[in-house]
Amino acid sequence: MTLRVVQWATGGVGVAAVKAVLEHPDLELVGCWVHSPEKAGRDVGEIVGVGPLGVTATDSIDEILASEADAVIYAPLMANPDEVAALLRSGKNVVTPVGWLYPSARSGATMREAAIAGNATLHGTGIAPGGISEKFPLMLSAMSTGVTFLRAEEFSDLRTYEAPDVLRHVMGFGDTPDKALTGPMQKLLDTGFIQAVRMCVDQLGFAADPKIRATQEIAVATAPIASPMGTIEPGQVAGRRFHWEALVDGEPAVRVTVNWLMGEENLDPAWTFGPEGQRYEMEVRGNPDFTVSVKGFQSEVGGEGPEYGVVGTAAHCVNSVPAVCAAPPGIATYLDLPLISGKAAAPKTGTDR
Repeated sequence: MTLRVVQWATGGVGVAAVKAVLEHPDLELVGCWVHSPEKAGRDVGEIVGVGPLGVTATDSIDEILASEADAVIYAPLMANPDEVAALLRSGKNVVTPVGWLYPSARSGATMREAAIAGNATLHGTGIAPGGISEKFPLMLSAMSTGVTFLRAEEFSDLRTYEAPDVLRHVMGFGDTPDKALTGPMQKLLDTGFIQAVRMCVDQLGFAADPKIRATQEIAVATAPIASPMGTIEPGQVAGRRFHWEALVDGEPAVRVTVNWLMGEENLDPAWTFGPEGQRYEMEVRGNPDFTVSVKGFQSEVGGEGPEYGVVGTAAHCVNSVPAVCAAPPGIATYLDLPLISGKAAAPKTGTDR
């Protein structure tokens, strides 16, 4: 049976999610919520650049709540818990890359109540956090015994990230070190990455300290650096590194790290991605020790095509919809769902070959 899907917001992830829904054989796009009044009333296909789809975007939350949809892919820049709770109470399953990856009983109580009231399910997913940070390292750990350490790490060049306002005002690039270190980025990242670390700790069975240690580091430019937000001048922030660690007897047992650099030149400290370049990297120490690198989600500077990390995030959401719709009401994490995969591309017609 085809599942009816609403897309919430049409930023980078939202646009990619609409395209992914169109490619999924078990899903049908039936609605779309947009933040901008300029997009409301337009055909969703025209908004995302695929041609008319016969689905009209709306900026009315009430219209979405009243719609006959099975699931909502909720992908704004930042989550509004009241919106998510209302969607769940209206009977719509919610899949989102902006929260509820592995909430505690206390932090997830309101959403769990709303989901049960609406006979719906909430699932947090994504890429990092939401995949590379916990789901895939845990899957890989099945090939080792006596695990003593788990690491997931991102190495990304943010000169490909075409969101200048986010880079400057949220992520703190181009700012002074003091302002960046006291800015909103650490707090915005903490919730998702701390949940990712806790999922790994709980699933592996580490006797870790209950408090996750969160730290950050800054690199500044030593010469002008061209970026999507303009030139970053010497002394301004041009690299950020965040760590989240679960400690056992004072030593890290699980570590998730993000390395965001405006290139590898003219930085102090002289951070680099190493010889493997941009990638996601996962390490398991046990019997045996091994490391896995995943490439392809980070775009090359000056290259063509979309930011594939955004596309991967959207795909993970879309491919999760059937399993989430089939799950019992409440909050479903990766530990509650079956194996999720992509779907084969539709056969090409004779004229497409």
